[in-house]
Amino acid sequence: MAKYKIKNGVGIIPNGTTEIEDDAFSGSYKLKSVTIPESVTKIGDHSFEWCEELESTTIPNSVTKIGKGAFKMSGLRNITIPNSVTEICDGAFCGCKKLTSINIPNSVTEIGAWAFSWCEALTSINIPNSVTKIGERAFNGCEKLTSINIPNSVTEIGKSAFSGCEALTSINIPNSVTKIGAWAFPECKALTSINIPESLTEIGAWAFSGYKTLTSINIPESVTEIGEGAFASCCALTSIIVAEGNKVYDSRGNCNAIIETKTNRLIQGCTNTVIPESVTEIGDHAFYACETMTSINIPNSVTKIGKSAFWWCEALISINIPESVTEIGAGAFSKCKALTSINIPNSVTKIGDLAFRWCEALTSINIPNSVTKIGDGAFRWCEALTSINIPESVTKIGRWAFDGCENLKEIILYQTDPSKIEVTERSGLQKKKAQITLYVPKEGVAAFQKDPFWSECAAIKPITDDMLK
Repeated sequence: MAKYKIKNGVGIIPNGTTEIEDDAFSGSYKLKSVTIPESVTKIGDHSFEWCEELESTTIPNSVTKIGKGAFKMSGLRNITIPNSVTEICDGAFCGCKKLTSINIPNSVTEIGAWAFSWCEALTSINIPNSVTKIGERAFNGCEKLTSINIPNSVTEIGKSAFSGCEALTSINIPNSVTKIGAWAFPECKALTSINIPESLTEIGAWAFSGYKTLTSINIPESVTEIGEGAFASCCALTSIIVAEGNKVYDSRGNCNAIIETKTNRLIQGCTNTVIPESVTEIGDHAFYACETMTSINIPNSVTKIGKSAFWWCEALISINIPESVTEIGAGAFSKCKALTSINIPNSVTKIGDLAFRWCEALTSINIPNSVTKIGDGAFRWCEALTSINIPESVTKIGRWAFDGCENLKEIILYQTDPSKIEVTERSGLQKKKAQITLYVPKEGVAAFQKDPFWSECAAIKPITDDMLK
């Protein structure tokens, strides 16, 4: 630090300095202004990081590189980047919460990762035609950014590049872009439409998730890879179309869905989806947060319902699961708050963790004798659940399986030997045993009355004929 001085709030950099060293003024809370000499070609990593009183400075035309975190978390309100700069490194202006606008010169070819992340006051930005890549989280958390023009030079939009840009109302993705990274535009709640260019080959996981006003999606034939949950929680979606020439995905029969052609897996649906008979799997997050969907028909061709497939479908009242289904994935129907009943067929062998969590209106459920385990949190916070049938095949009740089921009063358990069913610690039954009447086969009543866990139930009674499945 001896090389650099601060006098009366003014940073002094000796004339002839060619490079401002890493951490030169880092954490200097007294620094209010600084003049960078014309001799400087590089601003080192973290040079002005956490200089919260530094509101403005002029970068001379001699500078070619702005280092990593150079002005991170500083008090900058405005900054002019000269045409000499070719590189804006990772996190260069990250967390500059007072920065309202910035002009990037046409000498810059890449905007580094986190470069302008969490610039909360940034409302506009100009990206020149020289830029070919927008780095990971480059504009993440720029919540006041309303519009941005991406030039035709850009070929890649990095992971989480515009994540959390809640005020963004429009964005133009040019025909030059071939890849949109994971989480690139999630939670951009003000966006009403997306133009997916014909050049695009890859849409990353959760890239456009959380759009509350998006009504339609058109997938061009160029797209060959769509990541998990790419359009999840786009609750206003009513139309999904895949171009007929696409060799990887299709919307067969105008079904308003994206189907992976080779596997017959439905990866994205919407309120108006009609699941074709040829579909064999409802993919992970396929109908995630379809908030207005009240019902849907699952055809007999489906063998698997993926994880979180119908998560947060708040208006879904009932659903019929066909005998073809063998697996219900983790969180498949979690937060289906209007779901009052559900039929689980004997074909199902696995009910995943959290499968019916927060199904607040669900009053009763029959578990088929093909199931061996009730997963962790499977019925957690099903507040209206009063009774449940557990077959002899079930050998384990997972953690928090019935936690929050405050009105559970009756368990019908088709088991004669309590040692053959493991009740995991913190299953949620421990606190409720005193209010539960347990029904077991007549020949098993005595054994359950002696069991250290089950003996604490309010009553243990034999299963009556009218309870039999």
